[in-house]
Amino acid sequence: MGKIFDEIDDHLRGWIAQQAMFFVATAPSGEGGHVNVSPKGPIGALRVLGPLRVAYVDSVGSGAETIAHLRDNGRIVVMLCAFSGPPRIVRLHGRGEVVLAADPRFAELVERGGFEGPASPEARRSVVVVDVERVADSCGYGVPLMAYEGQRPHFDAWAAKRLRVAGPEALIEYQREKNELSIDGLPGVEV
Repeated sequence: MGKIFDEIDDHLRGWIAQQAMFFVATAPSGEGGHVNVSPKGPIGALRVLGPLRVAYVDSVGSGAETIAHLRDNGRIVVMLCAFSGPPRIVRLHGRGEVVLAADPRFAELVERGGFEGPASPEARRSVVVVDVERVADSCGYGVPLMAYEGQRPHFDAWAAKRLRVAGPEALIEYQREKNELSIDGLPGVEV
């Protein structure tokens, strides 16, 4: 039942924008290491930049697996699934690049993408740009029907508290502590 598409057309772009969230999966090179799957949202954090290019704003977090894996080999898949309406899963396989906040291209990408979230600009760690090599869907029959209630306020509250208590360097220091290496010891965020 699945189909492979030549590109992300307007219809598929619209479907993507209607989903509540997306997932990102990466893995290190070789046989060892941990495969990583991360839930991402809100959906406004993801933007279709062209028929074969997407990007998402990456927030400061407790790990840096996606960044480390992309630096290692560039392989990534973005997956979306319909939790309401007709069942469907879409996977965007490709090569990703991490554009860190210190990179001169970061501000232009943020402006071009018009990304939603996080509330504090200091909590935006990077923009991940994916050059899509394969666009495919599948049935999604195994995905449960779920009602979207809204975004959790926890991340923005956490970031605001850190910034209020410790100042503008708070999130940079957090990244030095938590994001310099992946769980497998690969280089992560350089701050």
